[in-house]
Amino acid sequence: MRLAAAHARAQTLELARHPSFVVPTLAFPALFFLFFVAPSSTIAPREALASYLGFAVLGVAFFQFGVGIAVDRVSPWEAYLRTLPATPLTRFAARIAVAAVFGFCSAAVVGAVAIVTVHPSLSWSRWASLGAALVLGSVPFALLGIAIGYWATPRGALPAANLLYLGLSYAGGLWTGPGRLPRSVESLSPYLPTRQYGELLWSAALGSLRLGTVGALALFASAFGLAAVWGYRRDEGSRFR
Repeated sequence: MRLAAAHARAQTLELARHPSFVVPTLAFPALFFLFFVAPSSTIAPREALASYLGFAVLGVAFFQFGVGIAVDRVSPWEAYLRTLPATPLTRFAARIAVAAVFGFCSAAVVGAVAIVTVHPSLSWSRWASLGAALVLGSVPFALLGIAIGYWATPRGALPAANLLYLGLSYAGGLWTGPGRLPRSVESLSPYLPTRQYGELLWSAALGSLRLGTVGALALFASAFGLAAVWGYRRDEGSRFR
């Protein structure tokens, strides 16, 4: 636990010193909300809030895990860390803690913008449910980010993460809210993990949870987890034989 906390602190300070990471992470989802939701009256305020909180957390999952791991893999520091007695679980726990910090900050900025612009009315219990849904529903995407980090090259990780982040967010309905996608996209949307994440968030905000959504996210988490473990072992085998 001490090693994980120390590693998390070092990573947080390192990332906080890079405005190129901090500013887009905190500002990008909130700017999307201002451009696409605040001027429009077609999306219900609570649905819009839930959608863009999820969008904010997804960005951290894809870039903190996917791009961050891919870049770290080729750094001498990462090679040195792998020679230390700290287990991979310790490093992953530290990275998850760092992602949680930045994910919370990004979601908080979106929440503040939503409260000021569209005035969503949620009780304290609904806020608590929405927070729990944000954390639990983000697990499959954290695992997908880890898989990207170990399967993609450092140069290929950023475009891959961008494509998945923006494409899945749009096709999952996180930009538009439920039922407002073009017909061709809407027919595909229910089979995407981001749509299931959206359904979980919307139900948490509105109070109508579907158990099938939780099961679907669990299946996605299992699949992405297997890909992440396979990618990690493949990387270990190719670099540390």
